[in-house]
Amino acid sequence: MSAAPIALPGEPRVDLAAARAHGLSDAEFAAIERLLGRTPTFTELGVFSVMWSEHCSYKSSRKHLKTLPREGASVVGGPGENAGAIDVGDGWVAVFKIESHNHPSYVEPYQGAATGVGGILRDIFTMGARPIASMDSLKFGALDHPRTRYLVNGVVGGIGGYGNCVGVPTVAGEVMFDPGYNGNILVNAFALGLARREDLQSARAHGVGNPVLYVGSATGRDGIHGASLLASAEFDAASEAKRPTVQVGDPFTEKLLIEACLEAIKTGAIAAIQDMGAAGLTSSSSEMAGRGGLGVELDLERVPLREANLTPYEILLSESQERMLIVAEQGREAELAAVFERWDLHAVVIGKITGDGRWRARFKGDVVADIPVAAISDDAPVYDRPAAPPSAPGAATIPRPAAPAIRPAPAAALRALIASPNVASRRWVFRQYDSLVLSNTVAGPGGDAAVLRIKGSRRGLALKVDSNPRACAIDPYLGAIATVCEAARNVACVGARPAAITNCLNYGNPERPEIMWQFVRGVAGLRDAALAFATPVISGNVSFYNETEGRAIPPTPTIAMVGTFADVSLNVKHYFSFPGDAILIVRTAAPALAASEYADLFGVASGQLAPIDLARERRLIDGLVECAQRRLVRSAHDVSEGGMAVALAEACCNPTAPFGAAIDPDATDGDVAALFGEGASSVILSAPAENVEVLREVFAPLEVREIGRVSAAPRLVIGRDIDEDVAALQRLYEDALPGRLGRHD
Repeated sequence: MSAAPIALPGEPRVDLAAARAHGLSDAEFAAIERLLGRTPTFTELGVFSVMWSEHCSYKSSRKHLKTLPREGASVVGGPGENAGAIDVGDGWVAVFKIESHNHPSYVEPYQGAATGVGGILRDIFTMGARPIASMDSLKFGALDHPRTRYLVNGVVGGIGGYGNCVGVPTVAGEVMFDPGYNGNILVNAFALGLARREDLQSARAHGVGNPVLYVGSATGRDGIHGASLLASAEFDAASEAKRPTVQVGDPFTEKLLIEACLEAIKTGAIAAIQDMGAAGLTSSSSEMAGRGGLGVELDLERVPLREANLTPYEILLSESQERMLIVAEQGREAELAAVFERWDLHAVVIGKITGDGRWRARFKGDVVADIPVAAISDDAPVYDRPAAPPSAPGAATIPRPAAPAIRPAPAAALRALIASPNVASRRWVFRQYDSLVLSNTVAGPGGDAAVLRIKGSRRGLALKVDSNPRACAIDPYLGAIATVCEAARNVACVGARPAAITNCLNYGNPERPEIMWQFVRGVAGLRDAALAFATPVISGNVSFYNETEGRAIPPTPTIAMVGTFADVSLNVKHYFSFPGDAILIVRTAAPALAASEYADLFGVASGQLAPIDLARERRLIDGLVECAQRRLVRSAHDVSEGGMAVALAEACCNPTAPFGAAIDPDATDGDVAALFGEGASSVILSAPAENVEVLREVFAPLEVREIGRVSAAPRLVIGRDIDEDVAALQRLYEDALPGRLGRHD
């Protein structure tokens, strides 16, 4: 038995006050003392604080996340690894995950967003997959809020700066502006990679005596307590002081690390590998050992440092970027070190795997931490927090200023919606991202979903990220279902079969019953929709404490859906291409103004969400995929923000030359909900006239209505209500966001 760990000279006293300052509750500190049979050292206190933090331990959500479907015929790796993985055919595996970097991005937007991209990329290539695509979901405050422009410019710059330099394309995303995010923005980053199935790696350590290698950048003081005190606590008036807890990224080193890791994996000398993400060396070492039911011993003196005099506490808790931890097969460490040396990267043996189930750290010959691995890898407290609905709908979110209840003429409403920051083109954002690097991109930003080819085969992938916080604020359960439906619908519109989900569940403080109620209902909605579409939830992230001074963000479960093509050449565009084609609308239910952009923009009472029939939703998805496989349609476009009128306008904006649409008067007959309603799953199709009857059979028993024809003249004519020049609408659509941001470059 090793000697008890010692406290180092000059370290702060460990007591209840110190534990509270580290974000631990009184009961948690008492549990730590019982578990150890003594008071922890200061280093151990730091270790428990990060590993028992909400961000690392999922102590408020784990009970509920277990209800999500995780298994499926194509699933080859699910929760418990660095990312999820599905078999996509021909020996290829798609590896993907989405994570939050919300608080760091609010405190320091450029580095917060950049390191969010870097971290999610490492989760992918640590699985043995080459990253080939990224997406993002961004939520900002109102455009007239004094901090919004600064945050937008910083976050967009950070995503582009990191992704472009590391050479991974950003192929899709979403951006929303809402006063509910004035004090707490959301930055959710997604990445996907491809691997041969036989090259897939694990983060489960094995082999007593196997050496532990530290690879990548040297360790500094950046990011200390990023997981525990920044990501696992709400904001307050002192949030700006938390900037030192934000990591600093280096995309050029990340590129070297990608290539070095993928080369090292090919040697077969790696037993396990994990990114040093949240909680850095502490989490990566303890989680790998814990998964394998083993122990680990670290010699902290061997860790490469970029600053002198770092303490064990700082070395273990640093979240410096571009670092990985590898368990090597014994006797092959020199072989791996040679690979990393060729890429000009550190590769140093800093410890070994043990069989005693202990997580032990030494510094200058002294033991500074000695903890049961299970205590920090698996056995953090799990809470079943009280959950109760708020006293009034939306009471848990920030109050909204009342807009004047005006009902503009339909044409004026369409122009206003087209120019709304939540509907207008995001080109100003995505043109700052390289969406074509690696040459896998078939369809990039601006459509219903991104489409990627898998080189060397006919197969392909479709990717989309969606959220619907307005709907979730009204009804967290139905809102979550609607979000999954929209993500599946977008993927199916381009012709892909929805295959699997990764999620980022963004909510307020789980210690408040109304917030926990939102979360529990949201998870239930995600579960039911995932089961209906046979799309297991194979990875994800929970982000709690998204609030400032007691005011929570709207509940925002973000869903990233991945779909598969057997033949990627059958992908479907979202815009009209052939004059004379029939225009059809397919609906699962009647549209409504509840949670719509129209209701928000014009101050219309939103009302409650309508029930969602998941069997009908699945029928729509199946029909869209069949249409693509049989080449029955020339375009398919999801009806979402702005309703049918906006969807028609977008479909007219063919990038080669604008087309028009002549819509029959009886399709809307001046009905505002028919023109601008959302809520129900609706899709606009264009197809040769001779295919209309076949389409009715494909989608039966859903409503399939022929509403007009594509015209060569670029005018959008909707009955007697709207007659607009498409080119003028397109200019309004493209210029609105940069105009509001004051950016015309």
